[in-house]
Amino acid sequence: MPVNSFNLKGLSNAQVIAARRKYGQNTLRFKNKNWLMNIIKALVAEPMVIILFAASCIYFVIGNIGDGIFLGIAIIMVAGISLFQESRSRDALEKLKNFTQPQCRVIRNGEVVAIKRNELVIGDNLLIDEGTSIMGDGIIVHSNDFSVDESILTGESLAVYKDVSSADNLVFQGTTVTSGLAVARITAIGSQTHLGKIGKSLESIPEEKTPLELQINRFVNKMVVAGILVFIVVWTINYLRSGWILDSFLKALTLAMSILPEEIPVAFTTFMALGAWRLMKIGIVVKQMKTVETLGSASVICTDKTGTITQNKMSLAKIYAVQQNQVFDVTNDLWDEPAKVLIELAMWASEPIPFDPMEMALHKAYSDNCLSDERKEFRLIHEYPLSGKPPMMTHIFENRNGNRIIASKGAPEALMAICNLNDAESKQISEATKLLAAEGYRVLGLGEANFAGNTFPPEQQDFDFLFKGLLAFYDPPKHNISSVLQAFYKAGIAVKIITGDNAETTGAIARQIGFYGYDQVISGDELMLLSDSELRQVVTSKIFSHVCFRMLS
Repeated sequence: MPVNSFNLKGLSNAQVIAARRKYGQNTLRFKNKNWLMNIIKALVAEPMVIILFAASCIYFVIGNIGDGIFLGIAIIMVAGISLFQESRSRDALEKLKNFTQPQCRVIRNGEVVAIKRNELVIGDNLLIDEGTSIMGDGIIVHSNDFSVDESILTGESLAVYKDVSSADNLVFQGTTVTSGLAVARITAIGSQTHLGKIGKSLESIPEEKTPLELQINRFVNKMVVAGILVFIVVWTINYLRSGWILDSFLKALTLAMSILPEEIPVAFTTFMALGAWRLMKIGIVVKQMKTVETLGSASVICTDKTGTITQNKMSLAKIYAVQQNQVFDVTNDLWDEPAKVLIELAMWASEPIPFDPMEMALHKAYSDNCLSDERKEFRLIHEYPLSGKPPMMTHIFENRNGNRIIASKGAPEALMAICNLNDAESKQISEATKLLAAEGYRVLGLGEANFAGNTFPPEQQDFDFLFKGLLAFYDPPKHNISSVLQAFYKAGIAVKIITGDNAETTGAIARQIGFYGYDQVISGDELMLLSDSELRQVVTSKIFSHVCFRMLS
């Protein structure tokens, strides 16, 4: 991405060092917990340690020094093993934290550089685009069709549109970009961010145990009760038969110690940490130990298509021109003039600074195939962000002579609904759309309009658009995705695709990768019409396309 398009130089190296010295690193600081003291407290409360200590004291009282020393050594060994296991777990988790530390992109010294999250400083110009998590609080200084999911802070599930000129021009750490691109000047990092302050306020809330941890604790507690009962019965019987209180006590204590499974919780914690470490060694990033338990109990995996099953590397493959009713193959070069005209229109319908893979492909195709580059002659005077259902977007450009370009792109259905098409044209475009989608292409519609005034309509759908053509992009599947799917199927895990793309495109990609049930598709519109009882019956579908999420009551 060319930095000079933003006209931002960012911080210099000296300014970065000064800011870090003044404000510190971008890390969340909480109370330092003394893990050694916590382990000692936990050991003192362990049933096995209590029993060993009691038995050792009795041996010393009755003069059996050797057995007393032996049990004392056993106590030290139990404590040493627990300390060693906890140390191994902590080391594994620390390595996981270092390995999984995310990176972000900032503008420094006039260049875009990738840095670790904790190296972000106040004053940095942070680049954030679709799908990325925001690493600090800041003020937007540049944006294109930018919206953010702030549910982690507000609980609101709908994305929030933000712009440089709007009242809401702030971004916050921990939120996720749902669409567009922005540059934000960082104003707060670490514990001073809104998320950090919330974290500090929640610091005293204890961490909840997982279902498996609760089951293990219940099992151990039941065994403790059983051990106590056995201890009382054996002690009573031995005392009634022999009359020796201490000897009977020691025999009952020995039997009780063999019943208590107090090492299970310690082993469970250790195995979870080491399991996470082993997963990381084979390329699977696990940020929390509990993920290992959750992964082991998973029976269904729901996945997106773009960027998860596919490479998210869009390449322009074919162009359909409505006027000629012809599909042009543009895999190599654009030799046909109608295709060049549509490429130019598609470029104007894209962002001036492209960030989406499709828009980047359109700008590249325009640069490679158009003789004269007119992008410097025109400036963006008005835009309508991606909106509507199905979605579309419109950009209005104008040059110094007053020549105006109004270009739109989006879902073919969205443009067909607002263009004055007769039945024959609608059928012709629909058939071309289905044909391209069935081959696995992602299809976009193109529209063009004329408007002479300066008071633009409130909605982009109010323009009188002419449907000009279709663009077909190919996003190839990842090379190893077929083997990954087969591994899931072998493990007994069902896989479902939930995507915003249309059914034909998703079904074609699913068929290419050997996805089970590629022909079992339900659209979002069909899903929303179902009752809850009907929905429970159709959730066995394998592919959900054009989905708007809903909750089961």
